[in-house]
Amino acid sequence: MQSKAATPDEYYKQLPEDRKEAMLKLRKAILKNIPKGFKEEMGYGMVGFVVPHSIYPDGYHCDPKQPLPFMGLASQKNFIAIYHMGIYADKKLHDWFIKEYSKLYPKKLDMGKSCLRFKKPENIPFDLIGELASKMTTKDWITIYEKNYKKK
Repeated sequence: MQSKAATPDEYYKQLPEDRKEAMLKLRKAILKNIPKGFKEEMGYGMVGFVVPHSIYPDGYHCDPKQPLPFMGLASQKNFIAIYHMGIYADKKLHDWFIKEYSKLYPKKLDMGKSCLRFKKPENIPFDLIGELASKMTTKDWITIYEKNYKKK
């Protein structure tokens, strides 16, 4: 479900009540931990944490007018989604997250390539998501992105 909200604050205000608390708690965990340089803004109908053009002028290779995406938060129809490009691009970070998550929750993590899906807000490991957000600087992400995705 893509939102038409123009700002993150507007996005959060429009959330259904049963999702609002968890989404705001996720936002707080990420903003508290994400390294300096990333910027919170709307993108692709969700809240995103991006490397702004002021740091990475080339932008996103799929659409250079867009800043380089890093993380996203979305309230989807049946779940809350956290998109983290680092766990898709960095196997070591991916494996760390899976291991740490399994220590907290014995059930298998519902995960796509970069997407973590939580059907029940009470199963979101807020502190672990905050720690995940802290693991990669803008410089780290740009290096991995250019190595793996940017066409030469």
